[in-house]
Amino acid sequence: MTRSGFKPGPLVWVAVFALAALLPLLQPGGFVLDVAINVMIWSMVAYGLNVMLGYTGQLPLAHAGFFGIGAYTVGILTLKQGWNFWLAWPAAIVICALGGLLLGLVAFRTKGDAFSIFTLGVGVIIALVINKWDSLTGGNDGLNGVPPASSLFGIDFSRSANFYYVALAALALTVLIVARTRQSVFGRSLVAIRGGEDLARSAGIDVYSHKLRALMLSTAIAGLAGGVYAAYVGFLGSAVAGPTTTFTVLLYLLVGGVGTLAGPLLGTGIVYVALQFLKGLQDYQYIVFGPLLVLLVLFAPQGLAGLWDRAQARRVQARAERAVDHA
Repeated sequence: MTRSGFKPGPLVWVAVFALAALLPLLQPGGFVLDVAINVMIWSMVAYGLNVMLGYTGQLPLAHAGFFGIGAYTVGILTLKQGWNFWLAWPAAIVICALGGLLLGLVAFRTKGDAFSIFTLGVGVIIALVINKWDSLTGGNDGLNGVPPASSLFGIDFSRSANFYYVALAALALTVLIVARTRQSVFGRSLVAIRGGEDLARSAGIDVYSHKLRALMLSTAIAGLAGGVYAAYVGFLGSAVAGPTTTFTVLLYLLVGGVGTLAGPLLGTGIVYVALQFLKGLQDYQYIVFGPLLVLLVLFAPQGLAGLWDRAQARRVQARAERAVDHA
């Protein structure tokens, strides 16, 4: 049995992105644009994690490492090598996809908790390499002064209002790719693998190959988001590639709904915005979110998107009961 999740139709998604495209035209303050761009970036990271956790049932805890690789690739190529952002960005995506392939060739020899622990170790190693390789990454000092996205078609993307559309287009592409993947034969095979690898093999599915391709897609999306992050923020530190970042993204996904299409965007939007308003609490932010997450897991294990499913199911059941009564 697959998780259906909250599944807004294509027209709903078109309406959501059309409304989002109007935001810069309303000339909001810099804070609003900053929050919106960050929500889109971290939503992309959550979608990448959802490909693995939601569709294959595998939890890769090196996900932030690939986000960091994507960000640092763009930062190094544009700042130190003089590349154009529009060339460095695709390069970051390809490098992250290849990194996912290399990780999968080894990691998929393990299963379950061992897989998660192994990838956690890889994530820690990636963060350490970034932190210690002073000549390339800047080490503890990080990379400062990463150039913003250069002009394209006469549009100055160094301005936040214009770069907003780069982030929006990247998010729309991510949602489209994930949605098409989920609806494809490949996506249905991934869901079958989540249900049971032995059963999937008996149905003729090449489990190892499918998981490799899924991990490559997941890390490529992380690299896509990392490139946007580097060009927007302009400063990179090794913390973005650390396990804490992975667990934060996992929190976004759990709140929104694992295995759903709307969940990553919904969860990231709610949690990220809430954290902005709780900034005054600093280190106590997660003391507030901890109990709330426990309650969510207890009463809505499929996240907020799953609540919609339950409400829809109750509505259908009520209609069926009324139909029986009238009969």
